[in-house]
Amino acid sequence: MNLEKVIFGFFIVLAATLNFGFFIGDIDNPIHHDVYELFAAIVVNLIATVLKFGDRTHIGAIHLSTSLVADLQLIAAALVWGYGAHITGAGITPEITTKVVSLSGGALFANVVSMVILIAETIMQKR
Repeated sequence: MNLEKVIFGFFIVLAATLNFGFFIGDIDNPIHHDVYELFAAIVVNLIATVLKFGDRTHIGAIHLSTSLVADLQLIAAALVWGYGAHITGAGITPEITTKVVSLSGGALFANVVSMVILIAETIMQKR
């Protein structure tokens, strides 16, 4: 067993599950979407991105690109959340929540693509 691949797979799956946990719920209900879960999803996605920098293969480049997309979407979601919570003065409204959750959904899709690539790569491995 390769410890590096275990850690790599762990962070890819953890990033997707944290993002899914934030995404699930009524799209416009702020109570269903926790800011700390969004923060955890961002941190774990950034860790997963750093782990993908060492792979010089074509599949590694695709892994990195999907991770960068997820990072961009989640950071944009956090910026929208911060804007809604602190700049507008209205707090987290259903409109702001919808925007944040939609951005998180884009990141979730990128995480799912990364997981599919990881599974395909694992299946193609020869013993």
